[in-house]
Amino acid sequence: MRLAVAQIISSADLEANLELIREYATEAKAAGAALVVFPEAAMRAFGHSLSDIAEPLNGPWAEKVRALANELGIAIVVGMFTPGKDGRVRNTLLVTGPGVETSYDKVHLFDAFGFQESRTVDAGTDPVTFEVNGTVFGLATCYDVRFPALFTANARAGAQVNIVCASWGAGEGKAEQWDLLVRARALDSTSFVVACGQGDPETVGAGPAGAAPTGIGHSAVITPLGSAVVALGGKPELAVVDIDPSAVDEVRTRLPVLANARQF
Repeated sequence: MRLAVAQIISSADLEANLELIREYATEAKAAGAALVVFPEAAMRAFGHSLSDIAEPLNGPWAEKVRALANELGIAIVVGMFTPGKDGRVRNTLLVTGPGVETSYDKVHLFDAFGFQESRTVDAGTDPVTFEVNGTVFGLATCYDVRFPALFTANARAGAQVNIVCASWGAGEGKAEQWDLLVRARALDSTSFVVACGQGDPETVGAGPAGAAPTGIGHSAVITPLGSAVVALGGKPELAVVDIDPSAVDEVRTRLPVLANARQF
């Protein structure tokens, strides 16, 4: 299966972000990808207000993404914000395209490293998987990558690929942690991991937006045995990758960690 990882840098401007999504999705389709993954907060970057732009999954921004996916004939995974409880929003991944329509609300909220996502974001509760061209994908968002149980739950639900969309915060050791975590989650779940992060704003001459996690890049596609098929740097970039989902069955036969796991 051919898929694409779109490491963009989103801004506060919803229409400009839609144009970025159109540009990268069009390039992905031209390269033969069946699916293109965009990062968390592609609708609007962190560091800006979210409650005023959050909309339902049938709202105008999501409908434009949906129309684009159907126009191009490609599945799109993209981070947006939907209304939550008590004036908060939900940190949502929209999945849309020919034959596929679903969404995932981030379960583990980033209350760490001095940032408190739970003040403005309402947590999701359930894992989500979906299928494109016979391949099953699981979904995760940013801080979720620190919690192996979500990835193994997706794998037990049939996922051969786990997608992680992120806007990873910068800081000492954070890039190394990201690289380690995406590899570890591939090994935990014996699945491919497609990890798509926001690019590093400093690579295009913009500084970080205060304490908000604006992104460091380092998007990657990892095999079920923890090796990188591709690993990007910090700048905006599209990576197109071929993966063989049938390799997952072979790995799970050789390394049956899911079958061997015990509950305590």
